Amino acid sequence: MSRINYVNGRYVPQSQAVVSIWDRGYQLADGVYEVVAFFNRRFVDEDLHLQRLQRSLSVLAMDMPMEERALRLVMRELLRRNTLEEGNLYLQVTRGIARRNGDAGVEYRDHPFPAGVTPSLSMAIMRAKLPSDKDLSLGVPVVCAPDIRWGHCDVKSIALLPNLLAKQYGVEKSAKETFLVNAQGFVTEGSSSNAYIVDANGVLRTHPADNHILNGIRRVNILRIARELGMKVEERAFTVEEALAAREVFLSSASTHVLPVSSIDGKQIADGKAGEMSGKLLKIFREHISKQTNKIW
Repeated sequence: MSRINYVNGRYVPQSQAVVSIWDRGYQLADGVYEVVAFFNRRFVDEDLHLQRLQRSLSVLAMDMPMEERALRLVMRELLRRNTLEEGNLYLQVTRGIARRNGDAGVEYRDHPFPAGVTPSLSMAIMRAKLPSDKDLSLGVPVVCAPDIRWGHCDVKSIALLPNLLAKQYGVEKSAKETFLVNAQGFVTEGSSSNAYIVDANGVLRTHPADNHILNGIRRVNILRIARELGMKVEERAFTVEEALAAREVFLSSASTHVLPVSSIDGKQIADGKAGEMSGKLLKIFREHISKQTNKIW
């Protein structure tokens, strides 16, 4: 059975899932996205993802493409029409296609927000690749690069070119991820993940959820779990030097969950293996997933 996608009201085979060249997402990166994991054909943290979607859209003065209840129904129908038992649902909303009423409705491209435009909505089902047991036990290498992104990283924008450049830099250095470092020398987050350390005092630290990072859904849950376990948590930025001196360094994302870091720029972290805190957090987070999906790890 071919993979089925959703594009602006139609469920179509992937080969037919196309948008107009005039779509502002394609031409101007004027859009946002979400990636919702599912196991046993059940979504994980769906409410939190839709809340973040609404927030991203509101910052860009963009309307929801449909009422939330209808959007949830479309997400489930798309899942039903595909065969994957676990993976990710990719959802993208753009401002849509601008047309001039006085010019026979012809499409046009301009920077200001056009009036009377209907947002475009597309969705796709994708396979997910979770970290290997080896990576979870030994950790993964990361490298650092300057954070050159815009000033609204809290919006899950489809304008990801700086992230792509950072990720490619990591690939070329044989690293799993690239930590982004701002002009003050602090790690903000990874190119596609949030970053954490357990400092010498056993404090779990991560950059505050301000406009300089994307507040990942996994991040929200990890901090909640850590506090429930009685761990001391500080939403306070750390430097690369503090990370190198830390007991543990790890990252989180939709595809990695909780992934230990073994080295930064070739320099080993602690004993170069997964730490105790990241292991505890991963265990409880997996239980969190299992409660929603009956996933057996």
